Amino acid sequence: MVHLLGLVLLVGSIGILDLRLLGAWPALPRDALQRALTPLGVAGLLLLAVSGSVLFAADAESVAGSTVFRWKLAVIGLALANAALFRRVGGRVLAAISLAAWLVAAGLGRMIAYS
Repeated sequence: MVHLLGLVLLVGSIGILDLRLLGAWPALPRDALQRALTPLGVAGLLLLAVSGSVLFAADAESVAGSTVFRWKLAVIGLALANAALFRRVGGRVLAAISLAAWLVAAGLGRMIAYS
């Protein structure tokens, strides 16, 4: 449940911000939205890291051997690198990559149970 809460906080907040940067809700001030939602996204990411570590530890041998798990880690790495780059550069392309990467990471996480 904690992992799910982290996912909702991360994808919900950053997803809304990414959509705003892609042109949705142009009447909403981008900077104010970013100041309000980024801390929620960071909190979600922290919850995901802690709870994900616990979930991994519960079945480490099996999960570590999963190709889907390795892909998930790679996509998370891409999403985090994209977030760091976004802080310096910004832009619509990086917002689209962010939205796609976090959604793919979430989907891959769900698929681990079936791999």
